Amino acid sequence: MNYSNWRSRLQNSAYVTNAILAVTILVFLLETFSGGSTNNSVLVFYGARLNLLILYGQWWRLMTPVFVHIGLMHILVNGFSLYYLGQMTEQLFGHWRFFLLYFISGFAGNVASFAFSPNTLAAGASTAIFGLLGACLMLGDSFKENPVIRQLARQFLLLVGLNLLFNLFSSGIDIFGHIGGLLGGFLAAGMLGAPALGRMGTPRRIASAVTLLFGLGALLFLGFNAC
Repeated sequence: MNYSNWRSRLQNSAYVTNAILAVTILVFLLETFSGGSTNNSVLVFYGARLNLLILYGQWWRLMTPVFVHIGLMHILVNGFSLYYLGQMTEQLFGHWRFFLLYFISGFAGNVASFAFSPNTLAAGASTAIFGLLGACLMLGDSFKENPVIRQLARQFLLLVGLNLLFNLFSSGIDIFGHIGGLLGGFLAAGMLGAPALGRMGTPRRIASAVTLLFGLGALLFLGFNAC
């Protein structure tokens, strides 16, 4: 295989999704061999969100929880969701936009969890995965004239509704993290745009960026002042 063919195959693959998934699986294996993925001390060591430690200056815990999972079922559900949803979303947004979208969504979800669920130990990629769903909803709103995108957005809207309804009646699920990730992904997608589908207006992109920054700032202020 010559260099140009190899480069073309790489560009057409969802290599960012695959890399994130590989790191996530690696962290889970490390958790397992370090004392178990349901051991609170292990979860804290590998970066789960714990407000007390964030208040002591460990800001990275607003991001690292996306790589940490609690139990086998948790990693399986989020791993499969990331693989299938990430493959599609990375194609729609492009590689570097997808990278930013994933981690902005994860950060937004963890900030919301920090503000509204101060007494819980939280971990999981679901904040970022809900952000990918939010990004697809944004596409449905921005590219209504595209029947494929419009239908895709409708399907994801139903999926989001069912998931949030399930969250309301389930214990141990951080619904605030999911909602924060969803809204963060929607706004991040509006800010970043999706050139592969078409041009988005500059006013909307600016409004999305300002709203996202203001929202994150307000949640951080709320979280730090509530503790």
